[in-house]
Amino acid sequence: MRILVLNGPNMNLLGIREKDIYGESSYRELCRMIERKADELNVYVDMYQSNHEGDLVDKIQETYKGTDGIIINPAAYTHTSIAILDALKTVKKPTVEVHITDISEREDFRKLSYVSMYAEKTIMGKGFDGYIEALEYLVEKLSAQEAEEAKKREEEREKERAAREGEQA
Repeated sequence: MRILVLNGPNMNLLGIREKDIYGESSYRELCRMIERKADELNVYVDMYQSNHEGDLVDKIQETYKGTDGIIINPAAYTHTSIAILDALKTVKKPTVEVHITDISEREDFRKLSYVSMYAEKTIMGKGFDGYIEALEYLVEKLSAQEAEEAKKREEEREKERAAREGEQA
């Protein structure tokens, strides 16, 4: 299982910027925390951060093949980027939106999230733990989907076997 963890502008400055809002921990610490959890869950995570909207869109588009789900903190692009929304809708991957803070309790302009118009789950205000919750959610969902698909394939094989045996009789 492969999951993209995508972070938007200024997330690379965690631990430096607005510590009273975002805390003391760095972006590198966030990445290590996610990677440790991914190892524990036996999942590959592709970590990516950019301050440029087009780069984020490009990375989402790359998930079209070979990626099973997306965890995204679009940061400031949450409130402005229809391009990111459109990219998510295009690749049709299960997506969880994460915000370190609770954006519904911040400035009015932060209350609108274009990404939430597509994301099946939004986690806010749980700090770095929100990423872990998102990862666990996607792994559980994708594992259940894989199990269901495997069950359907087995049922189809059984039907084919029964049909062949019926032809031989």
